Amino acid sequence: MAEHVTRRTAQKEAVREALRETRNFVSAQGLHRRLVDAGSRIGLATVYRQLNNLAAEGEADTIRMGGEQLFRDCGEDSSHHHHHLVCERCGKTVDIEPPSETWFRRVAQENGFTVNSHILEVFGTCADCRDRDEREDAAPPRTEGQGWAE
Repeated sequence: MAEHVTRRTAQKEAVREALRETRNFVSAQGLHRRLVDAGSRIGLATVYRQLNNLAAEGEADTIRMGGEQLFRDCGEDSSHHHHHLVCERCGKTVDIEPPSETWFRRVAQENGFTVNSHILEVFGTCADCRDRDEREDAAPPRTEGQGWAE
């Protein structure tokens, strides 16, 4: 029995560590692939379960993007409530300070709501992806038979 508990703890720790090494939001499948590539024999269902446990315990953030649930380590101070800017192309994530709690409560009250909790995620395109798009748009079209070394 103790072996089973130890195994689960070891799996959770492996998922936690892999998530800490990932700076941006990542899918369970993406994190599973990294773990397997690093030699782990952990199953995808276990990765999902452990990521959801970490999110429920406040150690991981979770968002939905493109119909997929993504996870990110909350960092050292997981008790600090925070919000994100998220690049829809590369997944780059930046913690941001939200509008004040007063703003949330005022907007809710104006619309007949009482605030129980809130989540604020702002999605867009980061400067790196925007710059890469501009460079690709400015590059001359490549014709058949044209090599990059020419």
